[in-house]
Order: sequence, then C-alpha cells, then structure tokens
Amino acid sequence: MAESEIRLEDGWREKLKPEFQSAYMAELRAFLVEEKRAGQTVFPKGSEYFRALDLTPLESVRVVILGQDPYHGPGQAHGLCFSVQPGVRVPPSLVNIYKELATDVGFQKVNHGFLEHWARQGVLLLNSVLTVRQAAAASHRGKGWENFTDAVIRVVNDECPHVVFMLWGAYAQKKASFVDRSRHLVLKAPHPSPLSAHNGFFGCRHFSRANQFLLEKGLEPVDWQLPDDPSEE
Repeated sequence: MAESEIRLEDGWREKLKPEFQSAYMAELRAFLVEEKRAGQTVFPKGSEYFRALDLTPLESVRVVILGQDPYHGPGQAHGLCFSVQPGVRVPPSLVNIYKELATDVGFQKVNHGFLEHWARQGVLLLNSVLTVRQAAAASHRGKGWENFTDAVIRVVNDECPHVVFMLWGAYAQKKASFVDRSRHLVLKAPHPSPLSAHNGFFGCRHFSRANQFLLEKGLEPVDWQLPDDPSEE
C-alpha cells in the first residue's frame, strides 16, 4: 500500500508514515494485487481498508475495541470491527454486545449492526487484519496487517493521554499486552462470541466502566445508544 494511494486522516498519516514506507507493507500490497489478479473477491472494498482510522482521528480516540478479521460474507465488512453495513443481519457476537449494553447502560435494541455512530465519537473499531478473501475466514492473516495494526495500537498508547482498551478474548489481550496501564484503562473479558460470552463477557460492564473512567479524566463519555435508522449517521 503506497501512502499516496490511500485516503487517511492527516494525524494517522503522519504517525504511520514509516509503516507505509516499510518492506512488509510493500509485500502486503503485492499480495493484495495478486489476490485480485487471480480473481479473488476481497472484503472490504479498497476505499474502506482504513475506514476505522479515517472515521476516528488520532486526536479523538477515547476507546479502542479490537477485533480479529473482517467478516467474509458479501455486503458485511466495511472497515470497522464487529460492524456490518445497513441491511445486513446483525452477527451473533454483536447480538451479544447489544445484550451486554442493554443490561449495563440501558441500550435500546436496534435492528442493524452499523456502528459508525461509535466511531465518530472516538471509538476506534480496529481489526487486527484489515482484509479477507470472500468465504475464507482468516485467509489474509500473516501477510503483514498485524504489523500495521500493532503500530496503530502503539501510536494510541504513546500519543493519547487517557484511552479505554476493551480487550475481548485471548487474541486481543495478547495483541495489546504492552499498553501502559498507568495512563490507560485496560478492560479484559472473554470474547462476545456465542461460544464464550457466557464465560464472563455478560456482566463485564465494560461500557459503563469506560464512561466512568472518561468522566474521571475530564473527557466526554460515549453515547453507546445507536440511532434506530443507520442512515442518520
């Protein structure tokens, strides 16, 4: 991915410049070009690879939620972890996130899974891997994206004064293990997947705890309630 080829908020562009100039990024770009040359469908579309960063400027980051890979079904992924495009059925893990929100902060259920409302308030919805081949989960792991998103987390850790990191599952907890807990709040819980949500994700109260921390630091809390109509974003 050549730096000149992407649309990216200026704060991120400046801090991540070394990543775009790195050898691993050149190899990743070549891999993605070859995937498309071979006729593979890659999600999300190219203009949305960095959507999480573009919607949530570095200076506005208050919360980081880490995912793993984009959804690999048609019409789902649009660059934000756990989020799907309007009109797509809410995925099981997000259903469980909504359940926890309801008991924690009185969230009212909505019939969509479009989370841009959070991203625009400073919630960085970051996947570890930013692309995937259609119908092939984890197909772009180990190609270089993990290096890039490690760098994103390091930038947040170093540049932002007080951020809440919501780390759900062992993968996210390991990836952000270096976060400075003297400045940031690190919240850990099992993944909200139906396979593990009952082992401690339900009842973790991460959303109210995040807002309490932000208020204590003199920052605006997050409005976790999503609009009924995703087109309001």
